[in-house]
Amino acid sequence: MFDYLIVGAGFAGCVLAERIATQLNKKVLIVERRNHIGGNAYDYYDNNGVLVHKYGPHIFHTNYKKVFDFLSQFTDWRIYEHRVLASVDGMKVPIPINMNTLNQLYGLNLSGSTDVEHFYDSVRVNIENPLNAEEMVISKVGKELYEKFFKGYTIKQWDIDPRELAASVTARIPTRMNKDDRYFTDKYQAIPKHGYTAMFINMINHPNISVLLQTDYKNIIRKLSFDKVIYTGPIDEFFDGVHGVLPYRSLNFVYEYFEQEQFQQTAQINYPNEYDFTRITEYKHITGQECKGTTIAYEYSISAGPQQEKYYPIPAEQTEILYNLYKNEAEKVGNTIFCGRLAEYKYYNMDQVVNKALEVFKTRIAK
Repeated sequence: MFDYLIVGAGFAGCVLAERIATQLNKKVLIVERRNHIGGNAYDYYDNNGVLVHKYGPHIFHTNYKKVFDFLSQFTDWRIYEHRVLASVDGMKVPIPINMNTLNQLYGLNLSGSTDVEHFYDSVRVNIENPLNAEEMVISKVGKELYEKFFKGYTIKQWDIDPRELAASVTARIPTRMNKDDRYFTDKYQAIPKHGYTAMFINMINHPNISVLLQTDYKNIIRKLSFDKVIYTGPIDEFFDGVHGVLPYRSLNFVYEYFEQEQFQQTAQINYPNEYDFTRITEYKHITGQECKGTTIAYEYSISAGPQQEKYYPIPAEQTEILYNLYKNEAEKVGNTIFCGRLAEYKYYNMDQVVNKALEVFKTRIAK
C-alpha cells in the first residue's frame, strides 16, 4: 500500500518523492522505465573511469535561492562557470556574442558597452514584434551574425527552418555588451561535487520511498494499491496517443577517449556551420575530475522516434495546439498530478523543474 505512485525518477519525480516522504510522512513508490534514477541528468563512470553525463552536458545554474538551498541538502558543490566557444570563420570565438567575440571576429577595437551597443545598432534589423526564431535573432544582432552563429546550428538542432520555429527558441539566446564570456550569469552556478546520480541517491534515500526500475507503470498499475498519482512521463503516452504523437527532438552521442590530459580548451565547442554534429563536449572541464585520460562526446541532433529518448519539445504553433488537447484531457483526470518537462511538454532548465516541483508540492499536495 502506497500513498503516492510517482511515474518517473527524474528531477520532478524525485523532488516530489522526497517532499512527500519527509514532510508528510507518506509512503511513495517511484516507477521508472529506464535502468537508473536521475532522468536526463544521470551521470556515470565510463569504461575508462571518466565521469560523463549520459544524456549530454548538464550545467546547473539558478537565481532561485530556495532551489539551490533545497538541492544543497543532498550534495556538496563544485563551483563551475560554463564557457562555450563557437567555431566560426576558422576561429574559436566566445559565445554568447560579447565584446571579445566582435573584436576577434572583425578585427575591431571595441572598448566599452557603448561601442558594442553602437555596433549592434548598426547591424540589427528593426523588427518590432519578431514572429519567429530568425526574426528574433536578426532583430538583436543582424543578418550576418545570425548566419555565422545561429542559422546552421538551429537547423541542425531542430531540422526546421528557423522561420518556422517560435520566436521563443532564440529569445533565450543572450548577447552581451561587455567582455563577460560566461554562458550563464545566474547567481548560483555549480556542479554536484560527486555527480548528479549521487545527489539523486541522497535525495530519495528514505524509508518511505521505494523505487522500481526498468518497469512501465502501465504493466503493473493494476497490481498496486495507492491513493494518488504523480505523472512525469510524456503526456501523450498517458492518454495512449489519442490525439496524435507529440514530436520531440532527440540526441545521439558518439564518444571518444584520448590518453591525454585535455582535448579542447573549454568544456563545450559549438559547430554551427561545419560537420553534422552540433557540438563537442569534454566532461572533465565540467566535473573537475583528475585522471590521466579524457572523454569527449560528439552530439548529433535527430528526430525522436519510438526508440529514441525525448529531449526537446518542438516549440511551434501546431505542437502547441496538439499539447493543449492533452492538457485539457489532463484537467479532467482526478487524483493525478502532471508535472515536469515531458508531462507539460515544456523545455525546463533543471532549476525550473525543481522550482515547479516545489511549488506543486506546496500548492497542490501539502495544502
